[in-house]
Amino acid sequence: MSTSPNVLISGFGIAASVYASTLLRAYPNATITIVERDPEMRLTGASVDIRSSAVEIIKWMGCESEIRDKTTKEEGVEMVDENGKSFAKLMATGNSEVQSITSEYEIFRGDLARIFIRPIKDKVNMIFNETVESYVQDEDSVTVTFANSQEVKSYDLLVAADGLGSRIRGMMLGTKPSKQVHDEGAYASFFVIEKDLLNGSKLAQWYSTTGGRAIFLRPDPDPRGRTRGHFMNTAWASDVEGRAKINAALRGGNETYMQYVEKEFANVGWLAPEVLKAMRETTDFYCSKFAQVRSPRIQDGRVVLLGDAGFACPGIGTSLAIMGGHVLAGELLLHNNDVKSATKAYEELMLPFAKAQQSTMGDYAMQVLNPQTAWGLWIRNTILWALTKFRVDRIGVWVAGKLGVKEPRLKMPAYPWPALKAE
Repeated sequence: MSTSPNVLISGFGIAASVYASTLLRAYPNATITIVERDPEMRLTGASVDIRSSAVEIIKWMGCESEIRDKTTKEEGVEMVDENGKSFAKLMATGNSEVQSITSEYEIFRGDLARIFIRPIKDKVNMIFNETVESYVQDEDSVTVTFANSQEVKSYDLLVAADGLGSRIRGMMLGTKPSKQVHDEGAYASFFVIEKDLLNGSKLAQWYSTTGGRAIFLRPDPDPRGRTRGHFMNTAWASDVEGRAKINAALRGGNETYMQYVEKEFANVGWLAPEVLKAMRETTDFYCSKFAQVRSPRIQDGRVVLLGDAGFACPGIGTSLAIMGGHVLAGELLLHNNDVKSATKAYEELMLPFAKAQQSTMGDYAMQVLNPQTAWGLWIRNTILWALTKFRVDRIGVWVAGKLGVKEPRLKMPAYPWPALKAE
């Protein structure tokens, strides 16, 4: 690879934009092409958060204050019963080193993407309505055939940032992309409610009922007065029929999934009727499963997997995407243009860390938090009530802070970044 690397990125999300931005810091004359299957950038989605070493990276990037300004301002999560009565509050810690269920950097995906994309949008080549159909690589380059145009072009590096169902991952590993996807048994819809159902509160509200069903309402700082709504269903691995039904609804698209949700939440109490009505009226609807990508490898020479394509992990996926983009650019710089050595070092650093986070998150977290039975709900609610009533959660955070306990950090080399030039 020359001192002006020529890189193709498939997919334009958080991981891709952080990588492109950081690569341009390392190589200001880099040629970066990004292909995106959608007709335009998708700047919507649920709230995401930033944790662990990703906090240090956004500070290094110089966008931490802008991200703070754009956060949802959520102060915590309030657990409510079918009558809307609160029985537990899980508050944000105010400490980015030890965060709670509500992050210090809780931000909507679209807002975060805009922050990362804005500085580079005029410095990269964007191609919409396009994907990678196939590739071949040799010692000097990777040659890509595009699906729609059928153009054939060569690059120094192909970066797959094409998400959970990454086709490039399937090509690289010689399997169906679904083989590396581990279904966690949690499924959710996300949408904008054009009304403030929280009545100005900065606390999100979480209502659970039997059958592993839950409704979340999260604050939206939009001055027009809005709320973000989520319906969630969970199913244990043993519930083969239940999982099959939900996955079929997901495959059917938005309308099919809405019909599934309407049936599941028709008579569950609380604000379900209003939230269901708002779901039907929204112009911003998205549904997905919670899943991990457990890939045995995340590189093959001049082809590399980034973000969800390589190591999706609900709960810390956005942070891993930020770390991955930073590390990949850093390793290319550290290895002085040796692509294969750089991607190998990237894999050796990122893959074990990502796998450790996936193991920590476990397979059953969402099922435990959203029980199937009334008895299970009573136990969960009693535990949460006791934890918050006697401030066990706050004391734990305080003790962790005093002991210097932090969220797991990725140990990165001291990359030789060039000094920033004044604009």
